[in-house]
Amino acid sequence: MKRIGMLTSGGDCQALNAAMRGVAKCLFNSGEDVEIYGFLEGYKGLIYGNFRMLTGYDFSGVLTKGGTILGSSRTPFKLIREPDENGLDKVEAMKQNYYKLRLDCLVILGGNGTHKTANLLRSEGLNVVTLPKTIDNDLWGTDMTFGFQSAVNIATDAIDCIHTTAASHGRVFIVEVMGHKVGYLTLNAGMAGGADIILIPEIPYDIDKVIEKIEERDRNGSKFTILAVAEGAISKEDAKLSKKEYKEKMKNYTFPSVSYEIAQRIQEKTGHDVRVTVPGHTQRGGSPCPYDRVFASRLGSEAGRMILKGEYGFMVGYKNREIVKVPLEEVAGKLKMVAPDASIVKEAKLLGISFGD
Repeated sequence: MKRIGMLTSGGDCQALNAAMRGVAKCLFNSGEDVEIYGFLEGYKGLIYGNFRMLTGYDFSGVLTKGGTILGSSRTPFKLIREPDENGLDKVEAMKQNYYKLRLDCLVILGGNGTHKTANLLRSEGLNVVTLPKTIDNDLWGTDMTFGFQSAVNIATDAIDCIHTTAASHGRVFIVEVMGHKVGYLTLNAGMAGGADIILIPEIPYDIDKVIEKIEERDRNGSKFTILAVAEGAISKEDAKLSKKEYKEKMKNYTFPSVSYEIAQRIQEKTGHDVRVTVPGHTQRGGSPCPYDRVFASRLGSEAGRMILKGEYGFMVGYKNREIVKVPLEEVAGKLKMVAPDASIVKEAKLLGISFGD
């Protein structure tokens, strides 16, 4: 008998259900006796013993369903060693619930913070296999994460729709794309949507360079400009500040987000009519695209195979178009950033796209 625990932690995204379905189908089709216990609301379910047994019926019809059938929550890694409000040792509680259910393995689906806690549990002696979930595609050790391509599609659709109204009114439009620390989503959606300017966290921008691009388009007869701006885009001035200095500055920040600050500065310096559109959490929602359905299913089935073979302590990743096993200790605590000199950035610049640098 194989007894498997499963949970989804952190921000939701498309194809979480498809990935869990892949794990379950592989295990249920193996010919072995298998029980799967789903912990509800992420690590909270594992901490407080909130779970339910899952059968094949639970995974029927979920391939195309967004979100997560188990629910999710954010349990910050920096607080995981701190007792809860009742003094409960959260790490010890997770271990005890694992042992009470006599689990052979815990399958954890999540992003960076989730993988830090997963690696902690591995170091505490639990058998863990993880799957790379995030719309940001910023997990170390894998070329791709599920949820990313679906989010790119949604952000691209937003930019596509903005094009017609921007062209009709001759406006400058800013589309703010998710991504606080890493710009893969903004970069890919911006290129796919034909943005003229792309601002990402890894390449601090000079507002004068941004305005130069807008004025260049004006001179060339283009009546509108589209900017794809990551949530975490940062100016060159702010990038020079220490973390403490930047945190202090942000205490008095009056704009809803960086996009609104950029919009005001463009309007003041050029006189252009500027509008900001924020697709927000729509980028996490809806049905997974076909690519993510296939990709998440592949990752899930490989996770199931690893469990059957007793190969624990790994994230199922994707490298050079092949599914691979990546040791959890290599993944935890690392971000995969967009390199400013990456080939995709160079190619975008050859297309005439400005990064404000």
